[in-house]
Amino acid sequence: MPQVSDGGGGEDDHVSSLAGSTATVALYDGQVLASSRVVRWAGPLLVVILAAALRLWNLGHPHSLVFDETFYVKDAWTLLNNGYESTWPENADALFAAGNSYIFTTDASFVVHPPLGKWLIGLGMIALGPESGWGWRITTVIIGVLAVVLLMLIAKKLFGSLVLATIAGFLFAIDGHAIVMSRVALLDNYLMFFALLGFGAVLMDRDWHVTRLAAWLAARRDSGAEPSWGPTLWWRPWLLAAGLAFGLTASVKWSGLYFLAAFGVYLVVVDALARRRAGVPFWLSAAVLKQAPATFLLLVPIAVMTYLLSWTGWFVTRGGYYREWADGAGAAWTGALAWVPHSVQSFWHYQDAAYSYHVGLSTPHPYQSNPLTWLFMIRPTSMFYEGSNRGENGCGYDVCSAAITSIGNPLIWWASTAALFYLVYRVARYREWTVGFILMGMVAGYLPWLMYLNRTVFQFYTIAFEPYLLLGLTFCIGVIMKQIAAPNREPYADPYLTGALTIVPKPGSVWLRDRSLTGVRIIVIFLIVATLVSAFFYPLWTGSQTSYDFWRIHTWMESWR
Repeated sequence: MPQVSDGGGGEDDHVSSLAGSTATVALYDGQVLASSRVVRWAGPLLVVILAAALRLWNLGHPHSLVFDETFYVKDAWTLLNNGYESTWPENADALFAAGNSYIFTTDASFVVHPPLGKWLIGLGMIALGPESGWGWRITTVIIGVLAVVLLMLIAKKLFGSLVLATIAGFLFAIDGHAIVMSRVALLDNYLMFFALLGFGAVLMDRDWHVTRLAAWLAARRDSGAEPSWGPTLWWRPWLLAAGLAFGLTASVKWSGLYFLAAFGVYLVVVDALARRRAGVPFWLSAAVLKQAPATFLLLVPIAVMTYLLSWTGWFVTRGGYYREWADGAGAAWTGALAWVPHSVQSFWHYQDAAYSYHVGLSTPHPYQSNPLTWLFMIRPTSMFYEGSNRGENGCGYDVCSAAITSIGNPLIWWASTAALFYLVYRVARYREWTVGFILMGMVAGYLPWLMYLNRTVFQFYTIAFEPYLLLGLTFCIGVIMKQIAAPNREPYADPYLTGALTIVPKPGSVWLRDRSLTGVRIIVIFLIVATLVSAFFYPLWTGSQTSYDFWRIHTWMESWR
């Protein structure tokens, strides 16, 4: 029977338990990739170039505001000019696309999403002009490409393998849902990016925290004192970075608050488990009563300040919606709260009105999608469709179609969903921290939507948690390629926060020398087929004109029409 360490937590044990041994990763990467650093990083570089090319090609088409661009592009332009979102005359979309960009009014528009995403969209129009489709969408493209880079960096940190990091980035680069959401000027790509940035910061804090906790406890024990509670660690710069990132996420859409809340709770739990593994007697009360308040102060105030700063334009001008609400007769607060500045009272009233709108939104829409169906991609969102007869709009067939539909690559999407269910099983059975951490991204990005099954919501919201689906798929790819051990391998007690058994290969074992080439071949075939599927669907992700029959053969379900 294999021996299990006592979990006391030496540094060697800590390194070997990180979702795959260093020896495994070094052996595999060393054989698959050349030793030259330039050659080793050529793969990730090519992935970034591919992601940029797929997102930039013919970006200005269609030269019309598609789907919710009608709100966010025009709101971005009035933000830049008035400092707040303003109204437009009727039928303004066509006039705006034709270059009549100064026909907006100074009357405030009631908008229910914070302004950061629209400020960022506006940067593209500053650079390339409001009359340019490229100007409307270029910042969204840049964010989409940066998200591919960020996902590879996170995967490299999680799995310790450049091969798996490159695969994760490649899947993100060629997936249709990610491509579409990087080519239309909606807010959700920004939400995804800043949430992923916060996810990465929390990941970086893990090593920072466990190292300094161990050093503090060792110093006390060396001095003859046995700490009962452990320290309060105030200097955790990665938590400040996470608070900033999650604040930026919430400054795009309120659903970013779910990431702040979920990872705030997660940090308290893993801090408690870290103290338990370190032998702190009162580990639970220490984590909840001593470290948790410090974690809250490191994480939440900077997030709140970031959110408020995103509303600077509303505060420093007087024309924004509800900006002068508290100045109206009988509107201002009285009693104990009468001292609160009217601008703050007006702001709170605005936020309350926006919240009421969100929770009550149930207006039917032909492309609304129940969150229970999102993982199976039952009702993707049609962003744009233009039908033409022969001779119209350059149509060379009897009937032509041009569509932008947020259909993910079906092979990648459904494989990711299958991988998600496997990860749920695996974390329940083996309690690996890597798997649990990936699933936390799904908890923050997906589970809250199950509270709103009757609201008008859309499949494209899933871009917020797509990176974690792909990390889960990449984890399973690592298992198949033998870069991450299968559950029936020798267990080591994991001293890294969880106290559970992490299933990793023992360095130097026969298993390392018996790496299966079958798994590698399976993954190579999978990636080739996924690439071909992306090529097949690419015209429907970019608004390219095709024959109607070509469009029809892509509607694999009637609900995709």
